[in-house]
Amino acid sequence: MLTVASADTIVVPEGERFGFWHDLVARESVPMRIHSAHAADFRARAEVISLGEVVLSSWQYPSLDMQRTGTFIRRSDPEMYQFALPLSGHGGVEQERRANLFTPGHFAVVDTSRPHQSTHRGRSQRESLLTTLTILVPHNLIPLHPDKIAQLLGTNIPATEGTGVLLSQFVRQILTHPEQYRESDVPLLGTVARNLISAAVAQHLDLTDALPTEVRGHSLRVRVKAFIDEHLGDPDLSPSTVAAAHHVSLRSLHRAFETEDQTVAEIIRTKRLDRCARDLRDPLQRARPIHSIAARWGFPAKAHFSRVFTAAFGMSPQAFRADPSDRPGRVR
Repeated sequence: MLTVASADTIVVPEGERFGFWHDLVARESVPMRIHSAHAADFRARAEVISLGEVVLSSWQYPSLDMQRTGTFIRRSDPEMYQFALPLSGHGGVEQERRANLFTPGHFAVVDTSRPHQSTHRGRSQRESLLTTLTILVPHNLIPLHPDKIAQLLGTNIPATEGTGVLLSQFVRQILTHPEQYRESDVPLLGTVARNLISAAVAQHLDLTDALPTEVRGHSLRVRVKAFIDEHLGDPDLSPSTVAAAHHVSLRSLHRAFETEDQTVAEIIRTKRLDRCARDLRDPLQRARPIHSIAARWGFPAKAHFSRVFTAAFGMSPQAFRADPSDRPGRVR
């Protein structure tokens, strides 16, 4: 499991909770001036996961205002970009004389080396605790000129389209399920985080071609795999349709996957078969015809499905469904 640093103001006396939170933000993010109408009994908690130089955090807190001034920057400047994704509430962020909304569905981008301020409020009294996910990444890990990235400060990157979706999904997955990873995965996860951040920034600035080849290749592979997952049920899904959907040639697509264990066609087939196997052993789908399950996952021809399933699992779909023992793994 990944190492998770957790903190909750409930562990300290009421009168000390706001100061405790203030110190926590300074330590795990950057020093800020914080104001809140709930300072007298500040209920908040945080979880922080370090992926090497990239830091992911989940923050829960009541309505507040935050400001990072030149004085704070002179005292401590880690030279980081922060990408903040609110999951609830509403507010605003201002930096470099640009102001934008701070709302769910968008990453707010700020530079810790420059003054900025933000507000975050609940939309109703029921929304007593707000949640924000943040990413801190050093300036030098995003392979784009600082002047280009400066165009984003005080603005938003959509988390509901393009590479922003993948970045959002990645952050949520790591923070929600750290138990699914090992400490030995940290270097790889850190690389994935850097590449997704770089790709999301470059895509928003229309500078994807300016990224290093390896970053572009990684971004394409991640987007392709996500696209395949979303379209497994389409019988027309193929390397050609995948390439067309991502505006690359078929040759470029194959080249991007040369370092992978499977080709694009093999990835599609493997994922489809795994979905079929899952549904075949699902008690709730016991009455569903096998051909219907196969068609759902992109195998409209019964004979073809039976042949490729048997080759992969060492038994027919009928035998696989009927076998009461532990299901065998793939044979190839």
